[in-house]
Amino acid sequence: MSEHGLAAAVAKMQAAGANGPAIDVFAHYYRQASAGVTGLIGEDTIAPLTDPPQLSAATVDERTAHEAIARTVIIKLNGGLGTSMGLDQAKTLLPVREGLTFLDLIVRQIMAARRAYDAPLPLLFMNSFRTRADTLAHLERYPDLPVAGLPVDFLQNAEPKITVDTFEPVEWPADPTLEWCPPGHGDVYTALVGSGVLDALLAAGMKYASISNGDNLGAAPDARLAGWFAGTGAPYAAEICPRTINDRKGGHLAIRKSDGQLILRDTAQTPAEDMDYFTDEHRHPYFHTNNLWIDLEQLKAALLQRGAVLGLPLIYNEKNVDPSDASSPRVIQLETAMGAAIEVFAGATAIAVPRSRFQPVKTTNELLLLRSDVFDLGSDGRLSQTVDDLPRVDLDGRFYRLIDEFQSRVRVAPSLKGARSFVVEGDWTFDSPVVATGETAFPDLGRPAVAGVDDPR
Repeated sequence: MSEHGLAAAVAKMQAAGANGPAIDVFAHYYRQASAGVTGLIGEDTIAPLTDPPQLSAATVDERTAHEAIARTVIIKLNGGLGTSMGLDQAKTLLPVREGLTFLDLIVRQIMAARRAYDAPLPLLFMNSFRTRADTLAHLERYPDLPVAGLPVDFLQNAEPKITVDTFEPVEWPADPTLEWCPPGHGDVYTALVGSGVLDALLAAGMKYASISNGDNLGAAPDARLAGWFAGTGAPYAAEICPRTINDRKGGHLAIRKSDGQLILRDTAQTPAEDMDYFTDEHRHPYFHTNNLWIDLEQLKAALLQRGAVLGLPLIYNEKNVDPSDASSPRVIQLETAMGAAIEVFAGATAIAVPRSRFQPVKTTNELLLLRSDVFDLGSDGRLSQTVDDLPRVDLDGRFYRLIDEFQSRVRVAPSLKGARSFVVEGDWTFDSPVVATGETAFPDLGRPAVAGVDDPR
């Protein structure tokens, strides 16, 4: 291990004002990485999870559900910029339907649930240093959102990127902000305790946290799920869904053979030779939604016992210091996944939930689905699926991958209710109503084309 490299990284964090827990956690993973730990999980070390509890079969009485949701805080991960879609601000500021952003719809869901359940339901966002200012500015339009004594956000920690060859903190004068990275969403636990927010939530009478990605509008407050979780007495639970052919890239839970423990395996933790197993939806039939339930009292006890280092498995993420410059130095980002906490809490569990709990937007393909008529937007901010099976959407990445390209070409979302698939190859513009049916395909004509005018179907 490079003691000099660790000392330099710690000094850099201290100079930037990092708190003690964040520094301790970084040092823990620095030592692991420098010792050669990669966090890889081989297929021969795990068994598939094939028969989890089902929410549809759970019995939850109304009183238990009401008492549980009344002590639940909703936490949304909001640190991502959506750079893969060409965004330079929080992805949750992207309009989804009728000019309403993810943030607007999340707030609507919270306000509607507060009325329905007569519960305080605090909403907190875990922002990064890149998303905080824009997010808080947008939320100012909702003066009734904050709950007395609690903030509406807390800040994800930042850590130095480490050079691959020297294990020293990287220096990049061209843009010093690129010398820093978030420690993955597993940092939510460290950030909660280091910011003082965990203690504030406990003081406010909160016992449970429902944590999910900010771009997943399916993870709305749910009293039945809260009641189920409370009834288990478990410290932690993960929501999972049956996998389809479209879910091959998502992480999954598995059973570690050595001790029978439930664990999470993500793409970055899978050896290259095992990727065929990882992507096989029949071998691993459930995927991890990244919707989690945490008992805050048991989380506090675990953090006190472990000195803020829960011990989540390391994710060793190697990248260029400037992601847009392949010639820039190679660096290591030391990350963890919040879902990996399933293996550090004795008694942690999982539950299979309806697909409606998972409505992510990682690409413009998924954004088109949410903007189309296969979903209805309710006054409560929820998007309800109007068809039994969502069509497969595949937009030509040359013309639709970035949000500006997508918005300039898809001015009117096609009707997809009657489609099984919607494939666009080439440069097509949709500026008038188009009804897709069955297997709909727009071929590459070798020139810009307009649906309804050049439409060859």
